Amino acid sequence: MTGLNLTAWILGPVLGVMTFLFIFRIILTWYPQVDLNRLPFNLIAWPTEPFLVPLRKLVSPIGGVDITPIIWVGIFSLLREILLGQQGLLTMLSRVN
Repeated sequence: MTGLNLTAWILGPVLGVMTFLFIFRIILTWYPQVDLNRLPFNLIAWPTEPFLVPLRKLVSPIGGVDITPIIWVGIFSLLREILLGQQGLLTMLSRVN
């Protein structure tokens, strides 16, 4: 397995899991009474919070709704498509080699 294939093999699931976690995070915003410091919710909050905190400083809530998880779903989906999609950079590079 080449280094490029190994990178794609690791990066694909990581980007997929992060997208999945942010989708769960969006769903959790519908339930403000949920304590994100308790299991199993902290398993969703712990990996996503470091991404959300800096973006919350740039993007204020719209109508009282925190849209930063939605932005991160878009960012991770875009990264996955650009790098690993059918015409993605890593996909095209692996075909050349």
